[in-house]
Amino acid sequence: MFRRDAFGRFDPDDFVTAPGTPTRRSLLQGLAASGLLLASGQAQAQRLWANPVFAADPFSLGVASGDPAADGFVIWTKLAPTPLAEHGGMPMRAVEVAWEVAEDEAFARVVQRGTGLARPELGHAVHVEVGGLQPDRFYFYRFTCGGVRSQAGRGRTFPATGAAVERMRFGVVGCQRYEDGFFTAFRHVAEERFDFVYHYGDYIYEYRTIRPGDRPLPVARVMPGDPDEIYALSDYRRRYALYKLDPDLQAAHASAPWLVSFDDHEIDNDWAGFVSEETGVPPEIFALRRAAGFQAWYEHMPLRRSALPNGPAIQAYRRFRYGDLAQIDVLDTRQFRTDQPCGGGWQARCADALATDKTMLGPAQEAWLSEGFRLPRARWNVLAQQVMMMRRDNDPEAGGVSYHMDKWDGAAAARQRLFDGLTQARIANAIVLTGDIHQSWAGELKANFDDPKSATVGVEFIATSITSGGDGAAMTRAGRVGLQKNPHIRYFNSQRGYLRHDVGKERWQADYRLLERVTQAGAKVTTGASFVTEAGKPGLAPA
Repeated sequence: MFRRDAFGRFDPDDFVTAPGTPTRRSLLQGLAASGLLLASGQAQAQRLWANPVFAADPFSLGVASGDPAADGFVIWTKLAPTPLAEHGGMPMRAVEVAWEVAEDEAFARVVQRGTGLARPELGHAVHVEVGGLQPDRFYFYRFTCGGVRSQAGRGRTFPATGAAVERMRFGVVGCQRYEDGFFTAFRHVAEERFDFVYHYGDYIYEYRTIRPGDRPLPVARVMPGDPDEIYALSDYRRRYALYKLDPDLQAAHASAPWLVSFDDHEIDNDWAGFVSEETGVPPEIFALRRAAGFQAWYEHMPLRRSALPNGPAIQAYRRFRYGDLAQIDVLDTRQFRTDQPCGGGWQARCADALATDKTMLGPAQEAWLSEGFRLPRARWNVLAQQVMMMRRDNDPEAGGVSYHMDKWDGAAAARQRLFDGLTQARIANAIVLTGDIHQSWAGELKANFDDPKSATVGVEFIATSITSGGDGAAMTRAGRVGLQKNPHIRYFNSQRGYLRHDVGKERWQADYRLLERVTQAGAKVTTGASFVTEAGKPGLAPA
C-alpha cells in the first residue's frame, strides 16, 4: 500500500523500503562498496571490454562539468559511437575511460588524472567527482577511451565559503524544444565564458514528434525516426542523445560548469508528485515513468553520486556557496508538490489554491530552505527554481482575475511561508531565478501583492526559452495584460534567448539576451533590457 503524507502526497520511501528492499542510504553504501559508484580505480567483478575499438567517435555527445565545490567539480561524458542506435552502439560491457584535469588548455600542466568506469547499467555514462583542486580557479578536462580523445571542457572551482569575492558572472538557460528552433543561443552562451550556467529545466521534451503542418507554429527541424511520446528508459535515452548531438549545446556545456535542475518535460508535462498529467494513470504506474525519466536525466547530466536516483526518487535540491558573495539554493518544485488545484490551468477563482496544505517544495525541502536562511550570511541569497513565483493576473478585464495553478499562484500559502521566512531571517538581498514559461519577465516579490506599497522581499528574473515557442515577439497580448494588471511586474518580452547576470557586492545586474529568430540558425544576440537591484535595497531599476 502507498501511504500519503499530511499534504496528500505519496511517500517516496514506500517505493524503496518495502520488505527486502534497500533504503536509499544502504543502496548507495552498497553500490560504493561494490565499486559501482567509484570514479577511478580498477573495475572488479564485472565483465570489461578490454582494448575497445570504436567504429565512430565514442564521445559524440560531448563533455560537461557541473556541481562545483571549492575543491573540485564533476566531469561527465557518455560513450555513444552511434548515439541514436540501441544502447548508443555500445556492447553490454563496462569500459574504462581515462580522464585528466589540467591548469591549462594545452594540458601541459596536468594536476589530476585517473580512470572512470562507463557501465551499461547507466547507459555508459561517466561521472567523475574530481577533488583536491584549488578554489576559485578555471581548469580544463578531457577523456580518452580506445585510443580516442574527447574534446576539452572548461571547468572551475567555486571560491571557498566565506572567501572575499568581488564578482561572479553566470547565465540562466532552459526550455529547448528540438522542433521549435536551432540552439544558436547556446553558442552565444558558450562565447560569454561564464563562471557557471544555471539550467532551470525542460532540457528535453517528452512529446511525440511534430512535423510541418501539424500546427500553426513553424517546425524548424524534425526529429528523425518519427518518435512517439516517450515512456521507457530507452526512449528517454534516445531523446537526450538527439538533443545532445547539437554542437551549440555541446559548446555551452564545454564552456563552463552547469548547475542543473529539472522541470516537467524531463518526465511528463505538468506532473506533480506522483500525479501524471494524463488522467487515469495510477500513481504506482506513473512512478515507473518517473524512475525512467530520472535515470535518463542523471545519466546525461554532470551530477554527483548523491543524485543517483533510487527508483522514482531523486535528490535534486542542493546548496552551493560562492565565497561570501552568494548562497545558491537549487530547488525542486516538481517532486514534492501537491497536485495543481481546481484542475490546473488558468482559474478565475480557486479557493483550494489558498489552502495551507498546498505546497510547492514539500515539508522537508521547506524546512531545509528555512534552515539555509539562518546560515552565515552571504551577500546575496539566490533561489534557483522553475516556475513563476510572483503573482500574475492574466485576466484582461479590470474586475476579473485569472491565475495559473501550475505556478506558485497555485500554492499561495506556501509562497507566503517562503516570504515570511525571508523576512524573519532578515534576508535583504533575495534573488529568484526562474524559467518555464518561454518568456522574459522581471518583477518584485511583494509581502502583500494586494498592496503595491507593501515591502519588497526580493526580485525575480525569469529567463525565456532557448527555442520553445519558436521565434516569438517583443510584445504579446499576455505581456500587455501582465504589465497592466500587475504593478510589481516591470518587464516582458516573448523572444528567445537567455539571461546574463553580472553580480558584485553592491549591485546585481540582469541582462536579457535575445535573438530575433531561432527558426533559422546563426541569429545574432542583443540585449533587450537590463535591470539592476542594489544590495540592501530590494527592488528593480533599469540599468
